[in-house]
Amino acid sequence: MATNRVKTRELKTGEVVAYSEAAIRNNAAAVEYCRTSMAALSGCTAGILGLTGALGFLFYIVAVLGLWCMLLMKSGSNWQKYFISRQSLLTNGFLGGLCTYVLFWTFLYGMVHVY
Repeated sequence: MATNRVKTRELKTGEVVAYSEAAIRNNAAAVEYCRTSMAALSGCTAGILGLTGALGFLFYIVAVLGLWCMLLMKSGSNWQKYFISRQSLLTNGFLGGLCTYVLFWTFLYGMVHVY
């Protein structure tokens, strides 16, 4: 049973900020969908380009940072209205996305470059 609970947090300035749990969950689900899609697409790209080893993992890190910047640009200067912290927006789902990335990367690399 889903409830619309409101979580509060006190800022350094002493101001209390309220967060809707349902809204935070919805935003996290949207970000996770974007992260999974980005991991699959960038894995396909890395496989087709023939990236191997550390260069392939560096490509994933660049893709994650690019997605993070795009999400922050999309939310604008009022990112606090949509997310609790920027750091959690960057780090949540990093390893899950990495697994998706590696699966697509190796599959497409094998399809294109291995005879």
